[in-house]
Amino acid sequence: MSLSRRSLFGSALTLAAMELFPSLSRAQARPLVYATFTGSWEVATKDVVVPAFRKANDNAQIVLDPMLSMDQIAKVRASAANPSIDVMLHDPGPALVAIGQGLVEPYPVEKSKYYSSLIPAAQEPMGPAGFFQVVGLTYNPETVKTPPTSWADLWNPAYKGRVGITNMNSTLGTGFMVEIAKMHGGSEKDIEPAFKQIAALKPNLAAVAANPGALASLYQQGQIDISPGNFNAIQILKAQGVPVEFVAPKEGAIAFKTTMHITKNSPNAELAFKLIETALSPEVQAKLMESPYLIVPTNAKVQMKGEVAKVLAKDQEDLMKKFVFQDWKAINQSRPAWIDRFNKEIAT
Repeated sequence: MSLSRRSLFGSALTLAAMELFPSLSRAQARPLVYATFTGSWEVATKDVVVPAFRKANDNAQIVLDPMLSMDQIAKVRASAANPSIDVMLHDPGPALVAIGQGLVEPYPVEKSKYYSSLIPAAQEPMGPAGFFQVVGLTYNPETVKTPPTSWADLWNPAYKGRVGITNMNSTLGTGFMVEIAKMHGGSEKDIEPAFKQIAALKPNLAAVAANPGALASLYQQGQIDISPGNFNAIQILKAQGVPVEFVAPKEGAIAFKTTMHITKNSPNAELAFKLIETALSPEVQAKLMESPYLIVPTNAKVQMKGEVAKVLAKDQEDLMKKFVFQDWKAINQSRPAWIDRFNKEIAT
């Protein structure tokens, strides 16, 4: 019986993968592909999550494919029957999109060793939240002598040509716009006030970064002095000697869960589950909380320590009470149109 062209092609891919990664078994037809975020998330994943995963899983091969959540969704949707990504990492808005489009599998909660140890808010059955992210104001203390206290400080004429923001295709960018809208009478359903305010910010804008990682690098290059920013991204820069600090604005820092998902039709579903389990483990979460990563854990067995406890919250319950959580179900209804408008009016 002759082989079909598809099966021949599949066999060739398997053999090619085994040549590139000699330790691959035939059961693992290709390396596990994890679409983490760019910047500090990629660094933390390479340094902590990947080694722990490989150690616990017979040196299983894994490849990182760093990109924004919406790019992950587009890539998986384009090859849904045979996806090239096995594990997706999502912020709240994109997670709802991926789930709604049927791109992820339910998490096998009954098999999980750590799911029940997560705080209730992190126990998402379509993909548990392994981490929290916190967004506030970041600034260069060498050039900004008086620490900012409000989102409104970005409009200070003293920062003409020195402010950075991110595109709205990032959760940071959209979350920031929503908070600016709320300060001026808007909401998660209406950010018209934010567009008016951002138009007024243009004299201060030095750059609109494509993603949070690119925004952080602008501090390294000396192109910006103040911006909205992720807490953990700034800590990576500080560890590298870049003069940068983080402060929660008086309106409240933005917090959101970051969930991990097994891609539907993944050929590596079992390994995908094991990777997520690795990230949920208290040992790995405790390591990620240390400097320079300072990623906020969701496993209740991990006690908040160090800079995370000092700057953000004493424990996960404190964080849930202290920070601003946005309604991403409402945001998603208009977000694509907002992104298009932002790209035309602001990013260009």
